[in-house]
Amino acid sequence: MKHPLLHAQKNLENKSVKTNEKEGKNPLLVAVLKGSIPFMAELMKHITIDVEMDFMAVSSYEGTRSIGDVKILKDLDRSIKGLDILLVEDIVDTGRTIDQVVQLLMNKGAREVKIVSLLDKPSRRVLEMDADYIGFTIEDAFVVGFGLDFNEKYRNLPYIGVLKDELYQ
Repeated sequence: MKHPLLHAQKNLENKSVKTNEKEGKNPLLVAVLKGSIPFMAELMKHITIDVEMDFMAVSSYEGTRSIGDVKILKDLDRSIKGLDILLVEDIVDTGRTIDQVVQLLMNKGAREVKIVSLLDKPSRRVLEMDADYIGFTIEDAFVVGFGLDFNEKYRNLPYIGVLKDELYQ
């Protein structure tokens, strides 16, 4: 069966998530590397308040499945004590990774952590949690493009599509 293209680049640009731009709050955008970078670059164009940004690198995947063991590969470059954080993620899958990252940020003293995710895959959730802002909800399929990868490949595709089974099985 041929998988359809999920979302074209134009849809992604038009669907960038609007944050709750609270007066007087300038959130720190924290991108979870590497997959969220194209989304964060697009998202920032639509935020009308001043923001700063920082990056974290975490790993929880082997091949096409989340393994549940979250490793921090790169931590933040600054203190976040007392700051409002907008955590920018490419996809919320099982919820394990994002849950552990949120806990880490709160333990570092963040005042509030809100999650914005380009994609949400609730059918794979093992922890009860939801992103505060979601671009698209998708079915249980392995997707690539617009920052999402399979073993570091396909991140540069200007669209999001379903990876053909024969490429990873």
